[in-house]
Amino acid sequence: MRACRSARDRLIVLLMARAGIRRGELAGLRRADLHFVLDARPLGCPVPGSHLHVIRRDNINRASAKSRNSRAVPVDALLMQAHDQYVIERARNAAAADSDFLLVNLFRGHIGAPMRLGAINELITSLSRRAGLQRRVRPHQGRHGFADNVVAAGGKLDELAELLGHDSLLSSQPYLHPSHERLRDAVERVPSPRLFLEGPHS
Repeated sequence: MRACRSARDRLIVLLMARAGIRRGELAGLRRADLHFVLDARPLGCPVPGSHLHVIRRDNINRASAKSRNSRAVPVDALLMQAHDQYVIERARNAAAADSDFLLVNLFRGHIGAPMRLGAINELITSLSRRAGLQRRVRPHQGRHGFADNVVAAGGKLDELAELLGHDSLLSSQPYLHPSHERLRDAVERVPSPRLFLEGPHS
């Protein structure tokens, strides 16, 4: 995050890491997909709390959601704050005003045009290098990190599948990477029979 040089770049990183958004879903988001309000019913949306919608569309930048089924993903205050900062940054660029795409070119290329999928890869590679990371980070790793955090915080497999947009629980299983601490906790939760602890003659 400290390697980011713009509010837009911080928002991109947070959308992948805190909402589990795929690269194609990210580049295809429209401003109208973000319901960052407590009550979205005036917008015609029954989903409670702040959230974003992932919707499969044909986009001019070739970005696309993988699943045919739309989903709503809850967002936290950190992500909403990053979005607010990006809105201010974007408003300074008149060429970006007419685009319905959330993420647009602000600094190079065709200003105001929706970001390309490759530009997101280039950004993450550049941020990894700028942050001095030893290995290259790919956009999809943010999604894996999101899944790890949801499960570590007590999230269930069906909740994870819904958040990630998986039709089957089996599709979510590759995203489960139990840490050594979680594995130890799992073993320690299994009760030990007193018979084995105290011996037969106690």
